[in-house]
Amino acid sequence: MKHNLIAIFGFATLLTFGSCGEDFLYKAPQGSIDQNALQNATGVELVVANAYANLTENGWGATPFNWTFGGMYGGDANKGSDPGDQSVLNEMEMYNTASTNGYLNEKWVWTYKGSKRVSIAMQIIAATTDMDAALKEVRMGELYFLRAMFYFESVKIFGPFIPYIDETFAENDPKVHNDKDIYPNILADVDAAIAKLPATQPEVGRANVWAAKALKAKILMQKGDMTAAKPILKDVIENGKTSNGLKYGLEDNLNNNWSALTENGKESIFAVQFSNDTEDNGNSGMSLCYPHNSGPGGCCGFYQPSYELANSFKVDANGLPLLDNSYRNGTSVSYVNPSTTDGAPISLNSNDPVDPRLDFAIGRYGIPYKDWGLPKNDWVRNPVNGGIFLPKKHVYSLAEKDAGQVANHDGWAPGSTMNLQYLSLRDCILMYAECLANDGDLKGAMDLVNQIRTRAALPVNVIKNAAGQPAANYKISTYPQNHAAFTDKATCIKAVRMERKLELAMEGQRWFDLQRWGGSVMATELKAYVDFEKQYIPKFAAASYLQAARTMFPVPDGQIQTMGNDESGKPYLVQPEPWK
Repeated sequence: MKHNLIAIFGFATLLTFGSCGEDFLYKAPQGSIDQNALQNATGVELVVANAYANLTENGWGATPFNWTFGGMYGGDANKGSDPGDQSVLNEMEMYNTASTNGYLNEKWVWTYKGSKRVSIAMQIIAATTDMDAALKEVRMGELYFLRAMFYFESVKIFGPFIPYIDETFAENDPKVHNDKDIYPNILADVDAAIAKLPATQPEVGRANVWAAKALKAKILMQKGDMTAAKPILKDVIENGKTSNGLKYGLEDNLNNNWSALTENGKESIFAVQFSNDTEDNGNSGMSLCYPHNSGPGGCCGFYQPSYELANSFKVDANGLPLLDNSYRNGTSVSYVNPSTTDGAPISLNSNDPVDPRLDFAIGRYGIPYKDWGLPKNDWVRNPVNGGIFLPKKHVYSLAEKDAGQVANHDGWAPGSTMNLQYLSLRDCILMYAECLANDGDLKGAMDLVNQIRTRAALPVNVIKNAAGQPAANYKISTYPQNHAAFTDKATCIKAVRMERKLELAMEGQRWFDLQRWGGSVMATELKAYVDFEKQYIPKFAAASYLQAARTMFPVPDGQIQTMGNDESGKPYLVQPEPWK
């Protein structure tokens, strides 16, 4: 039974003047809920649920799963679909993003809408007297967690110089300059969450203290403070447990992390909860990112994995990743089918040895697509524009559909009740491996990488064809003790980073990793991505190379104009220097 925290609960602002005299001034407006009426135990639960609901609301640019910013921009995937559909994304995937891009504004608005919901809830809790004091502290902890998460999401996109607005601001349109690094504010919020949250919660979807610790570690890693993140990650991995009391551990079956039928398991540290209890409340943020036409979802063909990502899963004769980047040489793991015969699949697969996680993360023709059978040609909307691969992890299975775990978005777009993990143990393990590698504990780092690879190699994670045989030439092994990664720090770091690329593929993480590894790494990797992609998808010939200084996106132009200038004529919002 899924414990659902999703609430659609709006605060209307319409003020109705309907009486003579001045008595109307003392009446609550119709069609709205007065904050005073919410200053009770029931009201607190409503406004806290309202803050959680910000995680699930509309906006393809706003979604915390970042298929645009983290996935597409990081080279995991291209936009896909047709050139004219959501054409605003064309400039982003070509690295020609403008400050007028609507997806940037969606993320910005989402952050401050969430922050405002948290502020309202905190103000109401502070004024509530009929609620158990201990429970009030827990709810405040959840709100601090959410606010830290909302601002962290924007910092990953826009950098740390954005306005920080908390519950001390009573006005609806506060004017705050973006001239201060808000990482200290975010870390103060997450520390407050850690101090107030319990180890377990009555509803699994609520944040617990371990989720707050994992969030703090992830924030510190993004900030570049590996020293501070390292002991927190160690604590989370060794001692952490889910909100429903499960000790953290890797699932044997990778699919358990990507199914509404097996969610909220031991690998999930914090997941956004989705449900079909409310009509049209499927995961709207990913609703464009399903196979097209007759495929599961039936719309809209976006977020197609890249050729470069697919080739990253090539392995050597020993089943190890090609750390010398030679996966970018030679043939693609899949290629356009030269046959023009009716019904011939649009692409064929090479027999190159590959990591089995390739066909877990990416849909390929000729390989079973979850339990749907083999993909059909019309699942790819436009192969010339988007290539030949399909997104897969977040797409629901036939078993989920049969179990009623499909929920449309706005009555037309596909959605799913599948929870999506925002914080996961696999991510924490690999971040901790980075910390160990950075400190010279190469064996410790590679032992953690091998733990991830051992799970990936389990028979349950090898896709079989109709005859019960491996569907491709799968080969994967752990790094042996005599591998250079155990003795050479640079090789070890490269191995850990490659493992993150493979394990977290198509999870909206890639660009944020490249970003925190530094502008030079980011620029080099994305240049190689563009150069590889242009061999297969013509539009990439027009792509730019992302500058090393642009480790953030521009502040939305509309927000700069709306905020205006202060009394001295200084703009409240100023573009980061690389975007001026």
